[in-house]
Amino acid sequence: MRYDLSGRLVVGIASSALFDLTDCDAVFRERGEDAYRAHQEAHVEDVLAKGVAFPFVRRLLSLNDLAEPSDPLVEVIILSRNDPDTGLRVMRSIEAHGLPISRAVFRQGRPSHRFMPALNMSLFLSAHGPDVREAVADGMPAGHVLETARIDDEADPELRIAFDFDGVVAGDAAERIYQSAGIDAFRAHEARNATTPHDPGPLSAFLAGINRIQRREEDERRNDPGYQPRLRVSLVTARDAPAHERAVRSLKQWGLRVNDAFFLGGIDKAPVISALDPHIFFDDQVSHLNGTAPATPSVHIPFGVVNAPSPGCRHPGLP
Repeated sequence: MRYDLSGRLVVGIASSALFDLTDCDAVFRERGEDAYRAHQEAHVEDVLAKGVAFPFVRRLLSLNDLAEPSDPLVEVIILSRNDPDTGLRVMRSIEAHGLPISRAVFRQGRPSHRFMPALNMSLFLSAHGPDVREAVADGMPAGHVLETARIDDEADPELRIAFDFDGVVAGDAAERIYQSAGIDAFRAHEARNATTPHDPGPLSAFLAGINRIQRREEDERRNDPGYQPRLRVSLVTARDAPAHERAVRSLKQWGLRVNDAFFLGGIDKAPVISALDPHIFFDDQVSHLNGTAPATPSVHIPFGVVNAPSPGCRHPGLP
């Protein structure tokens, strides 16, 4: 029977984001591909340690208990530059950790992101920055997972996801106005266009998939008043009034929603993110992520004008 991915939330993930591949990468860099292949074959039975995105993936997949096993809400698929032989260790580690991931794409030395549309993927995560930048340049929704020191609390049943707005959930048209005309022009433009929705950004389809699962949780709570929803979504943006209104209205007109919104107007995001304690945070600005990544699994979305090769100077309070 054909397995239909339409209607499911499908996430692609590189083994570098799911597992800690520090030792493996060192072998490849220092000794080359043949040594790397030999290393993976010799250690095929050694289970890889959990990587930065592991807690996010585990929690996301756990939400499949809201559906029948034959018709899951979430599908996670490995997208890897490994070949099938060296990928054996990855698949065995997935099994050893008890993750319900059975599908994978192994492309020896070649990027896999071109297969994202065919697999209905709304997000690709990798710890290899060049692969992510290549995917985004090709119009794919991808994020670079950054190193973190956060230790996951496995007893925490929730999955908390935080998004920046401009360049992540929305496009970067507002940022382009700031770059050309400054902060006052940006705020005036957003106020004048408060009722006109922005164009959706690279992660809008991913948020839509998360919202579908939240609606399933609401159905579950109606049937079982004792059910406690596990998914919570927050917007954490440097926008403030009056530019906040267009962001709120855009989400509504796209049919998307968040549980919490923080309009910070240039306040440092790091302490707010630390208090919010999301299991993953998506932002397009490295300057913000440098503050959040040490304590929070953070993902750089290298999209738009702020990530162009020569972005120029930026005001710290911009979205």
